[in-house]
Amino acid sequence: MRFQLLGPLALADGPDVVVLQPSKPVILLAALLLNANSTVSAEYLQRAVWGEDQPATAKAALQTCVLRLRRLFTKHGVTGTSIEAVPGGYRITAGPPTLDLLGFRDQVRRATALARDPEAELYTLKDALSLWQGSLLANVRSDVLHRDEVPRLSEERLRAVERVCDLLLGLGRCGEALVDLWTATRVYPGHERFHEQLIEALYRTGRQSQALAEYRRVKGFLLDELGVDPSPSLRQLELSILRGEDLGAAAPTVPAAPTVPAAPTGTVTPTGTVASVTAAPTPGVPVPGVPALEAGAPEPGPYPAPAPRVVQGVAVPLPAAAPGVGPVAAVPHFTGRAAEAAAMAARLTAEPPPGTDGQRPLAVLVSGAPGIGKTALAQHVAHLVRDSFPAGRLLVRMTRADGHPRTADEVAADVAAALGPGGTGGTGGTGTAVGRALLILDDVVDADQVRPLLTPVARATPGTHPEAPDLAVVVTSRMGLGGLIATHGGWVHRLTAFTEAESYAFLLAALGAERVEAEQRAARRLTALCGHFPAALRILAARLLTRPGLRLGDAVDWLGGDPLARLTLTDSPDHSVSGLFDRALGRLDPRLSEALLRIGTGPPDLLREAAGPDGTEEHDHPSVPEDVLEQLADAGLLEDGPPGPYRVHDLLRAHLRRTVRIRNRRTEKV
Repeated sequence: MRFQLLGPLALADGPDVVVLQPSKPVILLAALLLNANSTVSAEYLQRAVWGEDQPATAKAALQTCVLRLRRLFTKHGVTGTSIEAVPGGYRITAGPPTLDLLGFRDQVRRATALARDPEAELYTLKDALSLWQGSLLANVRSDVLHRDEVPRLSEERLRAVERVCDLLLGLGRCGEALVDLWTATRVYPGHERFHEQLIEALYRTGRQSQALAEYRRVKGFLLDELGVDPSPSLRQLELSILRGEDLGAAAPTVPAAPTVPAAPTGTVTPTGTVASVTAAPTPGVPVPGVPALEAGAPEPGPYPAPAPRVVQGVAVPLPAAAPGVGPVAAVPHFTGRAAEAAAMAARLTAEPPPGTDGQRPLAVLVSGAPGIGKTALAQHVAHLVRDSFPAGRLLVRMTRADGHPRTADEVAADVAAALGPGGTGGTGGTGTAVGRALLILDDVVDADQVRPLLTPVARATPGTHPEAPDLAVVVTSRMGLGGLIATHGGWVHRLTAFTEAESYAFLLAALGAERVEAEQRAARRLTALCGHFPAALRILAARLLTRPGLRLGDAVDWLGGDPLARLTLTDSPDHSVSGLFDRALGRLDPRLSEALLRIGTGPPDLLREAAGPDGTEEHDHPSVPEDVLEQLADAGLLEDGPPGPYRVHDLLRAHLRRTVRIRNRRTEKV
């Protein structure tokens, strides 16, 4: 069982998560976990639970609250952690494996130790930040904790995000940094360092005018809201941009010390400070909750060191020769797909079937329409099962940036370089970790592209090389890949659009409960305008995050005027629903794309009629042969009905109609 503090307070048992309902025992649990491995005074706990105006019976009521919390532990099967009554108060013991806050701090310390290897530090920090799961302590109703503890924890996260962006800029990955910085600058408008990084990233990607516009925006905010001028570094950056100067290489600085506090081991007093704290741990000597971090030495105590060149289940650094292979990143605001995620996690962590001699077939295929969330689900599940794959979790891109498929030989070489000589039979790789590894073969175009990989990857017999990892495979594809399943076996998860509840839960996670619950009807209307389509919802959330003053009710009218045009990110045109569908149509055989355009612009009953036994119709519109319908459905561009056996998603239908109108206008001009 794992306690989750970095979001709503919850209990997690593998992929199963229980968010605790607001109550006084939950406040007590939060106060103890925030000071895990320390004695928390009874006076401080009383203030946390009842506030500054405590009832006369607070001392006795605290004992009752402790008893209720112990019963809550019993109800949810929490057996490895107990609440101890100690002189002066209470204490709960936890470590990085059982409390996400300690896991986050432990990962940040590891990242600091890797500061001379920017790639490794970046991967480790991203893994640490993936532990944050939403609004901090949203279900803990304690003014004292939200006043005293939440700002401190938020600052720890902001330092990690700031460092990640520094590393991305230093590694020349400015476009990737922009994704985080757009959100960070809007959510934390007074955090000047984020603005400085955003302006630098814009300038380095050739957007000089946008960089200067962003500087003017933040300057106006600082003057109007705070009455101060931008910092000297921001002003100097503006001057450099105006002069068109070369900023040079953005080499990230090496932090001198960890950016997170060491876990206290004293007593938390009524003021919330720590009294009688023991001296800093000596390198190599374990202290509960604070693993030793002596360079080059394994960690003592119950926290074993990871295998060589592996950081939290990710082999690092990846060689420069493997651009199509990278570590599996966590998915922000992941919601929904609970049944699929649980089933995939169970299948990936299950023992091999009897009689396979340790050889694993293709484990899981995730298929569905473009933008339906296949990669996000695969990445989320990889994060859930990370402890079962100590040799690494790698995302293998099966298509290039232009959408063309990569060859099996290219991919095999990259995987071999990333996993080492035991992974695919290649030589000279950097990964030397022993144990299981997980590969996500992402965006597979057809079965022929992946079949050659499954023999060396999915069926490599552990033991042929002393360091050969046991590999499990997840394939994501827009195609059904029925032939692959027929020849190699495995399980299939065909994804469809979100349910109404899943769409609403996504907006809650992305925008925050305060903003969404204040306008629940408008939020549900927005999800309907997005057709409960995951890619559309993510683009909508990004736009709303950058406009925190826009009411959801006003956004309904704004989005409803032209959903296709407004479901796009103006600073990143590639992130748009229309662009997504255009690229999907570009992958199709011309015969199939023409048929889809005909379906999208035809009468609503065309699909029902076209699927007749002989595939012909006597109406004044052309029919669509059944084999074409099957191929379009297999490509994820037709959904299961009703009406009839096939259906076109509303957003796709709108895009197809717009495409035909544009084509007709061009024809008329010619």
